[in-house]
Amino acid sequence: MEAMRLPLARVRTFLLEVPRQGKLAYCLLRDPQIPLAPKLALGAALAVVASPIKLPGWIPVAGELDSLALGILAVKVFVDACPDHLVQEHQAALKRGESLFDQDLSGVTEQVQRTASEVYGRWTERAAELPNRLVEDRSA
Repeated sequence: MEAMRLPLARVRTFLLEVPRQGKLAYCLLRDPQIPLAPKLALGAALAVVASPIKLPGWIPVAGELDSLALGILAVKVFVDACPDHLVQEHQAALKRGESLFDQDLSGVTEQVQRTASEVYGRWTERAAELPNRLVEDRSA
């Protein structure tokens, strides 16, 4: 039996498309104009993916999909269920680097940088005090 060959270009396209669709889904989830039903459906599918309890193999289709495939499918179905004009707006914002995803990522990045700076500052203060503590401990 001949092994199934995947063209490298197809794999590359797939690997690039997954993060794009994930970012788009994130933006659409945050959009108040998107109806609640598609948001709940995506949330339920992603809960199944994240759940430590796996679907049994006897459930048609769902039991045979692994978590990654189910997650990708859920995001695609969610994006397809959203109004086209909103999907296009969010895609354009993602291309410009002005999306909700970009804004939130920037905020998280800034918070991580602030926290790292604070931790580094405390660490350097304690490191500077260490020689004095060692001298005090030896004299005691």
